[in-house]
Amino acid sequence: MGTRATSQWWRWAVVLGPAAVLYLFPIPILTPQQNHLLMVFVATIVALVAQPVRMGVSVLIAITVLALTRILTPAQALSGFSNVTVWLVFTAFLFARAVTITGFGTRVGYLFIRRFARTPLSLSYSLAAADLVLAPFIPSDTARGGGIVFPVVHSVAADFGSEPGPTSKLIGEFLVLVSYHTTYTASAIFLTGMAANPLIAEFAHNIGHVELTWITWLKGSILPGLMTLTLVPLLIRKLAPPQIRDTTQARKLAHAELERMGAMSGREKWLVAILLAVMAGWISSPWHGISNTFVALAGVCSLLLARVLEWDDLLAEHRAWDALVWFAGLVMMSDALVSGGVIGALSSRWFHVMAGWPWPVVMVALTVSYLYIHYSFASMTAHITALYPAFLAAALAGGVPPMIAALPLAYFSNLDAGITHYGTGSAPVFFGSGYVKQTDWWRIGFLISVMNLAIWLGVGMWWWKLVGLW
Repeated sequence: MGTRATSQWWRWAVVLGPAAVLYLFPIPILTPQQNHLLMVFVATIVALVAQPVRMGVSVLIAITVLALTRILTPAQALSGFSNVTVWLVFTAFLFARAVTITGFGTRVGYLFIRRFARTPLSLSYSLAAADLVLAPFIPSDTARGGGIVFPVVHSVAADFGSEPGPTSKLIGEFLVLVSYHTTYTASAIFLTGMAANPLIAEFAHNIGHVELTWITWLKGSILPGLMTLTLVPLLIRKLAPPQIRDTTQARKLAHAELERMGAMSGREKWLVAILLAVMAGWISSPWHGISNTFVALAGVCSLLLARVLEWDDLLAEHRAWDALVWFAGLVMMSDALVSGGVIGALSSRWFHVMAGWPWPVVMVALTVSYLYIHYSFASMTAHITALYPAFLAAALAGGVPPMIAALPLAYFSNLDAGITHYGTGSAPVFFGSGYVKQTDWWRIGFLISVMNLAIWLGVGMWWWKLVGLW
């Protein structure tokens, strides 16, 4: 009890220390109002990393402090809850619950295995394909990778007699590595693939005045994303080769599980129809002009009317309500930092050393820095909220075209998860299974990050030019 209390006090000290420094030694180029806003924001971001309390509690405290100290008006402090991006994230979590509770997500995984798993490599591609199909509707690599794909991976590995320890290299190590590195890649491909991606779109709009719509995001990610999904299993097969060559047993397991599940239920059929309609609505939004958020809300209403979800299911989806609170608060503070001139003032000072550099060099330097700074973060959301606005502003100040400034930072806000075993919510699930040693995890993660830099900044730049994004 004493040790836990001491740890809690140290966590609070880590949170309040930087805020105290900013209070005692304000940044000269900022006004008192700007300094106080930055102080609360920094304390909140540190709290998301140190976690003296849950993320939602930290953000709720920050909202209250901003209003009580009159740094912001009450209306400004609560403005995040009227943001359409926040509600898009909220609805995406509800889609994830529907996919999970109906069993449709697991069915997709086993269908791909039964159809395509002929070798260890094709088995890994089957798992990646299943993740990719689910990614637009499950905005959490934790829920998708850790909650749906990993249980399938573990079942398949165990059926081959591959368990953590001496038998891990039979096939378990290979499948765990491939599944992990493809789940965050799938998050990068879709605007709705990760909870904080819409927040990135919000920053891009407010700071760079570019519109990262669902289709624009996909247009930029589809080729480099598919290249990553194709090459990562090949690289991992080279670095951690499976000893088993014949995967007939995996197909038999998938067939048995699908037989046990039976035919698709009426709820699953309604779910598929509604998800396809929502996807069509998102893709066609430039033509019909309806907000993606309200396309998604229409989908949620349809799920409720078709009894795919019950109202109690919606109330019980605590991750959605939790995200609504912390996401709204972070959006509000980020908007305040931008509109209050804090981001502009700081970015101009932080990155003045790049003045005069060619803009492609500026973009590469900022993207590489942004990627490897993630060694210091245990949350993609915290990383994005703390650094994306400043790095985007710096890229724009360095002459990088707005869309090209926004896109690489957006995609590497997801791809940075691969370098450690704590970089995103699904990482502890896959790493904690015990199939992969930490040294191997970090070594392979670093090599994949280098490959991703080559793909997304090399082929990606050519592709974005070809499809007219710059």
